[in-house]
Amino acid sequence: MARQKEVRTPRGLRIKRTPGDQAVQVLIYVFVGLFAVATVLPFIYVCAGSFATEKELTEKSFFLFPTRFSLNAYKYIVKDGTIFRGLRNSLIVTVVGTLINMFFSTTLAYPLARSDFRWRNGITNMVIVTMLFSGGMIPSYILVVNILHLKNTFWALWLPGAVNAFNMIIIKNYFQGLPKELEEASEVDGASDLTIFLKVVLPLSKPVLASVGLFYAVGHWNSYFNALLYINKTQMQVVQIILRNIMNQASMAEMDETLDYGSAGKPPSKAVKMASTVVATVPILVVYPFVQRFFTQGVMVGAVKG
Repeated sequence: MARQKEVRTPRGLRIKRTPGDQAVQVLIYVFVGLFAVATVLPFIYVCAGSFATEKELTEKSFFLFPTRFSLNAYKYIVKDGTIFRGLRNSLIVTVVGTLINMFFSTTLAYPLARSDFRWRNGITNMVIVTMLFSGGMIPSYILVVNILHLKNTFWALWLPGAVNAFNMIIIKNYFQGLPKELEEASEVDGASDLTIFLKVVLPLSKPVLASVGLFYAVGHWNSYFNALLYINKTQMQVVQIILRNIMNQASMAEMDETLDYGSAGKPPSKAVKMASTVVATVPILVVYPFVQRFFTQGVMVGAVKG
């Protein structure tokens, strides 16, 4: 008879696993480990390549550590200081845009989560329709530029996407899963709807708020197409646009033998592209550890409850 191994769950329950169960668990761990390695290795290669020389990038198809350490790519990126202006603009767009998104998403999700709201089904269906159909790029451009006159303002990046239907529904479903007894007890104590929303519902919804907030922040930080359409002023360009211009300049400079870069030498276009990827990615990655513990719980609960 196969020997069973007794283990404890996080809740203290005892369950028995057969050797077959243990083998399956090992296979799962191996698969997840290999998948994690396959996910991380390309980014490590990009980081290593950003510090490599042109010769090494040309001769080697893959490496995790550069043979010769070089900062030419980063010197090229920061030489005129425009990258710092782009980072500042992207930070403003991300922080203010995320706050706007969270304000409108939560204030819309709360009434739609209440069973006593008469028109909640109709409004929810109207929101869902926006996930399936859109006006298109040209009508959106005409609305933002010719009607709302938001061109060359950050509002053109904030207002058109003030509410994301999918994220709002996740928050709504999470609100619906909260104990109704807490709201009823607050109403008995004389609390208004606004007080219940601010002091009862939102404090209990930190997991989903952190998760959705991260979704919104990543979207704003990576915003490229809207910034390309609506922002023409050099002083207002976000980091994605500036990095694209830098990469284009590096590609052209590599083909121009008449340019002199002094002792730093001519930067390899591949290294500049990799350095640009690192500069654009690392700032948003820094935020993830602070919301990671809320991430899985918030998304899963908000997604499965309806």
